[in-house]
Amino acid sequence: MNEIQSIVDQLQRAFEGHAWHGPAVRELLADVSAAQADARPIAQAHSIWEVVLHISTWEHIVRRRLQGEVIDELPDEEDWPAVRDTSEAAWRKAVQDLEERNRALRDAVAQLDEARLTAKVPGKDHSVYIMLHGIIQHDLYHAGQVAVLKKAKP
Repeated sequence: MNEIQSIVDQLQRAFEGHAWHGPAVRELLADVSAAQADARPIAQAHSIWEVVLHISTWEHIVRRRLQGEVIDELPDEEDWPAVRDTSEAAWRKAVQDLEERNRALRDAVAQLDEARLTAKVPGKDHSVYIMLHGIIQHDLYHAGQVAVLKKAKP
């Protein structure tokens, strides 16, 4: 397995499952209802829904950066999008969008030439390699948040 294949594998494990640490993002979201996703069982913490929108944003940002787009720091309202519609259909759409963005990111990474890993991310001081491992870590960090929020009682 080359480095690109390894990164794609880790992206998939962090998101879909069979991760060493425990449940992956999609596994944790499988049984979450819109009401549970919108709840704030921990004061001052984001809701599961907000975390999902945030992860989705960053899956999309990383893919766009891989395509050469220069994206500076995001304003808070883009980094942590607000939940506008709390219906069950809107929740399912948010999860579906997240799944599609993760799949699109994995597809984009799979198409990379391994030499590209050492290139700098457009507009940033770090390499593509660091960014890709960062998004894996980002998914795992937020998977832990979702796990804690699911266990918390409102």
